[in-house]
Amino acid sequence: MSGVRAVIQRVSSASVTVDGELIAAIGRGLLVLLGVGRGDTPQDAAYLSRKVVELRIFDDEKGRMNRSIRDVGGEVLIVSQFTLYADAGGGRRPSFAEAAPAALARPLYEMFVEYVRQQGVPVQTGQFGAMMAVQLVNDGPVTILVESERKG
Repeated sequence: MSGVRAVIQRVSSASVTVDGELIAAIGRGLLVLLGVGRGDTPQDAAYLSRKVVELRIFDDEKGRMNRSIRDVGGEVLIVSQFTLYADAGGGRRPSFAEAAPAALARPLYEMFVEYVRQQGVPVQTGQFGAMMAVQLVNDGPVTILVESERKG
């Protein structure tokens, strides 16, 4: 059993558009695609927010990934993405049975956003539940999948 999932992409820039209107944009930083599963908790969101903020995936002066988003003064764009809980193992059409319903996912998504802000990182967000066009320039490319750790 796993917890809240995130795909983290180190970006030079990223933005979200809804119905042709730009609603969020960042420069250097992280694009976080966040998925909430059934049974996820506020503790999962808190753990994952710390992991994202402390993850050392920016280059230091020697070109080694050794700096966090805070260390480089970057921004974070957080976008809800229930499809991170897709299960395509049973056929051609993915099942989303493990994705949390909106009534559970929205509060945990909002908690995650607030937890990241509380750690001193500037945050922009997508629009929960909307059809969004996400644009990014992946820097590296660097893309990492992380999950809150849950035993079960």
